[in-house]
Amino acid sequence: VQLQASGGGLVQAGGSLRLSCVASGLSFDEYAIGWFRQAPGKEREGVSCIRSDDGNTYHVDSVKGRFTISSDDAKNTVYLQMSSLKPEDTAVYYCAAGVQASTTARDFTSWGQGTQVTVSS
Repeated sequence: VQLQASGGGLVQAGGSLRLSCVASGLSFDEYAIGWFRQAPGKEREGVSCIRSDDGNTYHVDSVKGRFTISSDDAKNTVYLQMSSLKPEDTAVYYCAAGVQASTTARDFTSWGQGTQVTVSS
């Protein structure tokens, strides 16, 4: 399983970014794909998760109403649309694959490299 995250960058507060995670070596209908983030000096935290087989999505409270996770099964790609970004969203964002839909890092077994998101005030 390989995961490739991209789409990070520098944006002003209130702006938007869309992250992409291209997955290979797995079947989307058998895995959940999650987005996590880690800010300097902080633990990695779950952000959003999606399972394509049932369409269920999960978002942690801090991003509800601002972030939307979606998938394009034909492209084996999961997106994280981030809007109304805040400086506290600044972090390295990672995508990961696991069997269980969750926002807990230990439930995910395959990880991509991170993409930096920086939100300026």
